[in-house]
Amino acid sequence: MTNNFVLMGMKAILDKTVMEDSYIKISDGKITEVGTMSEYQKNEDFKEVRLPSKLFASPGFIDIHIHGLNGSDVMDASSKAIENMTVTLPQEGTTSFLATTITQDPVEIEAALQNVNQYSKTIANGAELLGIHLEGPFISPKRAGAQPVAHIMEPDKDTFMKWQEISGNLIKVVTLAPEERGGIQLVKHLNETGVIASIGHSDALYPVMEEAIQAGATHVTHFYNGMRGIHHREPGVVGAGLAHEELFVELIADGIHVHPAVIKATYHTKGADRIILITDSMRAKWLEDGEYELGGQKVTVSDNTALLEDGTLAGSLLKMNEALRNMKEFTNCSLPELVQMASSNPARQLNVWDRKGSIHVGKDADIVILDEQLNVHLTICKGVVTYRNEVEKEWI
Repeated sequence: MTNNFVLMGMKAILDKTVMEDSYIKISDGKITEVGTMSEYQKNEDFKEVRLPSKLFASPGFIDIHIHGLNGSDVMDASSKAIENMTVTLPQEGTTSFLATTITQDPVEIEAALQNVNQYSKTIANGAELLGIHLEGPFISPKRAGAQPVAHIMEPDKDTFMKWQEISGNLIKVVTLAPEERGGIQLVKHLNETGVIASIGHSDALYPVMEEAIQAGATHVTHFYNGMRGIHHREPGVVGAGLAHEELFVELIADGIHVHPAVIKATYHTKGADRIILITDSMRAKWLEDGEYELGGQKVTVSDNTALLEDGTLAGSLLKMNEALRNMKEFTNCSLPELVQMASSNPARQLNVWDRKGSIHVGKDADIVILDEQLNVHLTICKGVVTYRNEVEKEWI
């Protein structure tokens, strides 16, 4: 397909509004023009792609917390695993992501970090690898969840600095428990070096949360899951996440990890501008029910739920467009708000807003075409069509 083309006739989700009968010009991987068809001027250098008016153009989704899919996991430490993620993610509308690790033996973590570093130097089509989310091992044994307790470590600045070097400075988010020895010091170091300090798998009391926020924590990992819950006399991690607007909160909106009513309450409390939708998916996503592996542990997948042998939830099977669909159903939020939670907020939090997260002139042409049910029809990553469903194969 030509490097210059124009999407025409669909609705476009722009910031707080939806533009009817719009067009988006794309040239060499960038968005060069956005407007209504009444303003459109034909240019022979651009291939015209007319889409049904009932469809929506959205900025591509950014999944900042994903372990794996389609048989692959970041901890496989292989280029094939990361490549599989990049080529599969556009099917759910995701155009960029953070490769997420898990608590494991340091040798295995380092192998995964080195692999992502090496892969990042290759030229690849598909969802863009924006970096790494280091989930663990600096977490609380009391709130381990599906993280292997045997490999949990106390937060350690020197270990992190070593790992950041191995990763090629690609670690963008670190999930940690600030109440553990060295936790607050690591939060400060992360803040000083431009890495997002995210509270997760934490048993922190509210005063420790206040201290962590003061030290620079700005994020909470898979909100409600793997953390001290809220009590009206001890707000804990959850209470702090709700009370402090400084904190972005990740939500797994599958209706399993968090009850729909709680998701609705969170939306009304935090607002769309402080929620980030994630999948936290594991390798079984896109595959059939059966037995799989996560962090060296056996996981049984059945009825859209992944469980360890003791019944602990072990990541999700959620696709990003399903997360938006569920969020719409649970909260009745608007389409622009959905895009804010799946695209704009993660782009701002990762400091890539200058090129990601919205349909604006000059930004990467990361665009997903959706219908009213939020099914993915077409995904474009940096101006390259990386997914189209059977119906749309005649379009481009």
